[in-house]
Amino acid sequence: MAWEIGFSKQAENFLKQHHLPSGFAIEPIRKVIRRLQGEIVAINIKRLSGKWEGCSRVRVGKNRIIFSINFEKQIVLIEIIDNRSDAYR
Repeated sequence: MAWEIGFSKQAENFLKQHHLPSGFAIEPIRKVIRRLQGEIVAINIKRLSGKWEGCSRVRVGKNRIIFSINFEKQIVLIEIIDNRSDAYR
């Protein structure tokens, strides 16, 4: 079964406002999935705590992608895409 990647409204708006293709977020998430499946991939993943408990983040330049993973249904939801200074607010 293939993994499904979904976007929140905020993530879609960020991509649209910055004229970025959806691949900007999908490619790092695909690397995260490959890393979680045991493949050696150079990607910076960090589990979050506090307000974002249960989510993880990946760095893409000065931007952060905050996402949640449902392993049973094989779904990744991209919650937030934002600049580093604004992503955790």
